[in-house]
Amino acid sequence: MTTSPQATSRRARSTSASAPPHLAIVLLSLAMGGFAIGTTEFASMSLLPFFAADLGIDEPTAGHAISAYALGVVLGAPLIAVLGARFARRTQLLALMLVFALGNALTALAPGYGAMIVARFLSGLPHGAYFGIAALVAASLVPQHRRSQAVGQVMLGLTSATVIGVPLANLIGQALGWRASFGLVSVLALLTIGLCALFAPRDQAGRSDPLRELGALRSGRVWITLAIGAIGFGGMFAVYTYLATTLIEVTKVSTAAIPFFLAVFGIGATLGNLFVPRFADRALMPTAGIILLFAAVALLLFPLAAGNPWLLAADIFAIGASVSLGAILQTRLMDVAGEAQALAAALNHSAFNTANALGPFLGGLAIREGLGWTSTGPVGAALALLGFLIWIVAWRDSRSASIALAWRSDTASLANAPPLAPDNSRSDPARNPVG
Repeated sequence: MTTSPQATSRRARSTSASAPPHLAIVLLSLAMGGFAIGTTEFASMSLLPFFAADLGIDEPTAGHAISAYALGVVLGAPLIAVLGARFARRTQLLALMLVFALGNALTALAPGYGAMIVARFLSGLPHGAYFGIAALVAASLVPQHRRSQAVGQVMLGLTSATVIGVPLANLIGQALGWRASFGLVSVLALLTIGLCALFAPRDQAGRSDPLRELGALRSGRVWITLAIGAIGFGGMFAVYTYLATTLIEVTKVSTAAIPFFLAVFGIGATLGNLFVPRFADRALMPTAGIILLFAAVALLLFPLAAGNPWLLAADIFAIGASVSLGAILQTRLMDVAGEAQALAAALNHSAFNTANALGPFLGGLAIREGLGWTSTGPVGAALALLGFLIWIVAWRDSRSASIALAWRSDTASLANAPPLAPDNSRSDPARNPVG
């Protein structure tokens, strides 16, 4: 029997159409959403002087828009994770990006301060849930020992936004106005919707339920991990929020040079997220502790480096590299959350944005007390060290759990071992007369 070329061609086309997209394309599609989110989250800080002047408010008041976004993340991440437990992950990704696009479009059109606050809150609602679901999708596509790398590659979207998206948004904000920058973010969100619709894995409706997801809140290990991020990450935000003003007032650079320093921070964050998770896949908790200590040292050096633009660039690069802690904590939550994976993954970004609110608040207090713009460095270092103290508690708990697991495994092995053969030499008088 012969097969016609047309039939062979049809089968080849069918096989090609049904083949799943390459892993790199899927991760790129997920990372594009992170790129859009990272651009709006960090660019809003660098654009703060511009929209404050346009809306007729002072900079501390304009900073409430940043806090409104962070509040949206903190509240939206667990709420959406619980309510979306029964929906397919692909469906959730598309819906979350649609809300995100709408929120940023409304930000660009905000007629006044009140509308700006509402639009930023709406923009923040999908943030944590999107990253949480995207991390779970990425981790499900790779072997167990490569989870941190897969999550880190999704987070590369966020960190690469600090290299490309944030400086570009700042340049657009200076040239065309801050509203155009938020319009750009809305377009990036729509692009993400198209990519995820084409390449995100088609999964069935979620088999979890809200009560099971809420079970993550009963785990002390989940709360300790979240506390590490909520406190330890605050140091980076304490410095980054006031970086543009520090560059102008202390380092004495022109506003045209600000995008360069923002890009240096982003390069550090991107390289950190690219390489640090490789070590975390081998030693998860020790890597987290080292990153916290590394961040504390870099933040302590910030006041010393602020007077020299090249030293400051090197220090900002190091501070940016500490952003890799986020992917590490995301993997840790997967290990301790049990069946409540979606909620735990989303809560990581609630913790991240708790730090986004805590760091600038404490840094702002130090500045208002007359300690200077560079006082944000020591404030940030104190937060990183406090996060390290919380990490010690989590690390000791993880070691105790590992020892207990090994002991139970050894006990089970002994219980299931076959009985030892009798030692006849001890009961045979001919072989052992003394016995």
